[in-house]
Amino acid sequence: MTFRARILGAAAGGGLPQWNCGCANCNAARAGEIPAQTQSSLAVSANGVDWAVLNASPDIRAQFAATPELHPTGLREMPLCSVLLTNGDIDHVAGLLTLREMQAFTLYATPGIHEVLAANPIFSALNPEVVTRADVALDSPAEIAPGLTATLFAVPGKVPLYLEGEEVQTDLMGEQTVGVELKAGADTAYYIPGCARLDDTLRDRLSGATLVFFDGTLWRDDEMVRAGLGQKTGKRMGHMSMSGPDGSIAAFAGLDIGRKVFVHMNNTNPVLRPGSEERRQAEAAGWTIGQDGMEVTA
Repeated sequence: MTFRARILGAAAGGGLPQWNCGCANCNAARAGEIPAQTQSSLAVSANGVDWAVLNASPDIRAQFAATPELHPTGLREMPLCSVLLTNGDIDHVAGLLTLREMQAFTLYATPGIHEVLAANPIFSALNPEVVTRADVALDSPAEIAPGLTATLFAVPGKVPLYLEGEEVQTDLMGEQTVGVELKAGADTAYYIPGCARLDDTLRDRLSGATLVFFDGTLWRDDEMVRAGLGQKTGKRMGHMSMSGPDGSIAAFAGLDIGRKVFVHMNNTNPVLRPGSEERRQAEAAGWTIGQDGMEVTA
C-alpha cells in the first residue's frame, strides 16, 4: 500500500477568483496571469483505485471532472468509496448536494457534524438508503477506503459561521473542527485544513509524519483588513497565519516531517502568486504551496 493524494481544491471558501472580489489576486486569476484555484478538498487512496474525498467542496462537480482517477468506471460505477468531513463549514459540506444522484458511498463525520447536517432538511437529498452516514468518534480509526485508515482528532478551531452566537470561541476543542490522520501501510499523513493554534499536543502528534497538509488561509493575520476586504483577522476566523512569530511556518520549524503542504488558502494570500516574495519565503522554509490537480505521494 502506498498513500496517494490529489489536491482537488487548494483555495479557501470562495475560491480564486472569488465571484465578488476585485482584489489583485482575483483579477490576476481572471486574466490568466496566475492559476485559478477551486475550494478546499482532497482525494486520497491507498491503492490508486479506490478513493476517499476529504471535504465536499461546492466545486466538487468540476473537481471530479478534472480528475481522471475519480471518473466513472461504468454506467453507475465510481471509484469513490467515501466522503469525510473535517467540519461543517459551507465550503466543506455544500458539495454534498451535488452528490445526490443516487450514488452509493459512505459519509463519515463526527457525531457533532452529523447532527448539524441532520438539522438541515436540504441534506435529505442524500438518500439514506443509498448514502450511509457513519459516525466517527474522535481518536477511533475507521477504514474509509481499502487499506486506508482515518483517525479524527480535535484541533483548536470554532463552529461554522452560520452557528456562531454572540460570543465566539475561536480555539474550541471538540467535534466541530478536526484533523485527520491517514495511514496506508507504513505511511502516515495528516490533513488539517483548519486550525487556530499549533499546541504542544498537536506538535507531538505531527512529529515524524511522512506528509502534512495544513491550513494556509492567510499569510498575515490582518491581511483582509489591510486589503480593505473585511474586518476579521485570521485569528477571529479560527485560522493560523503562515507568517510571524505565532504563524505556522515558525510553529513547524524543527518538526521532523517529510513533506509539508499548505492548502485552504484565501484569495488574498500572496503565496498564490508564483514568484512573490511571500511564496519564496514559504518555500525556503520547506513548504510546498498546494494547487489544484497536484498529486502528492508519501
